[in-house]
Amino acid sequence: MEILKEIGTTIGRIATIIPLLLFVTLFMGKRAIGELPIFDFLIILTLGAVVGADIADPNIQHLPTAVAIISLGVFQRVVSKWKIFNRKVGKLVTFEPTVVIHNGKLLDKNIKNIRYSIDNILQMLREKSVFDMDEVEIAIIESNGSLSVLKKPRKNPVTIEDMNIPNKPSSLTFPIIVEGTVYQTILEKFNLNEKWLEQQLSTLGIHNKDDVFFATITRNQDLHVSLKNEKTYDIPSIRH
Repeated sequence: MEILKEIGTTIGRIATIIPLLLFVTLFMGKRAIGELPIFDFLIILTLGAVVGADIADPNIQHLPTAVAIISLGVFQRVVSKWKIFNRKVGKLVTFEPTVVIHNGKLLDKNIKNIRYSIDNILQMLREKSVFDMDEVEIAIIESNGSLSVLKKPRKNPVTIEDMNIPNKPSSLTFPIIVEGTVYQTILEKFNLNEKWLEQQLSTLGIHNKDDVFFATITRNQDLHVSLKNEKTYDIPSIRH
């Protein structure tokens, strides 16, 4: 009998708390659902913990849980409006955008500052249908962790009608050096060796492969290199 009572209590809590949670989430706005900047993520995380504890533990009082949910929703809404009117508050509760690629070059310091890896950036580029980093004029990690990409003007897609020429396939590159480590398997697939690679780096003024943060090769054996501590002087200042 006691078990049935606990089951009934749990079902009753779910039936009342989920509609309330839905209402509060919608009240917080679409940003909290779709974008999840760091502050909104923490609010959603806290809401989940509060609701989960209320449903799982019948000893927790139900009314204070409802009050906590409503209070969190109101708090998020107030802080969101505060961020709009006060830039300093906005900087405290969210991340600023970070430039990770500029003029086709990976910026290793910026990438490491936000604790992303090269693999993270490459995957996010592929999700944007970018398979050659040299196509990118600037790429930015936004405050919600997503990647925004601006392609170089000559790389912007055009239609056949625009140019009156046949469509050409997009270029595809393969990583050949990652943080100073040479990928021998890629060299072998292209019937190349380290001596060839050293010669190519030398023509670019690079005499030590350990200075290379990331390098790729195309099917035409064109090399594209991003150095460690890449010196880029004209990076635009990106703010919210």
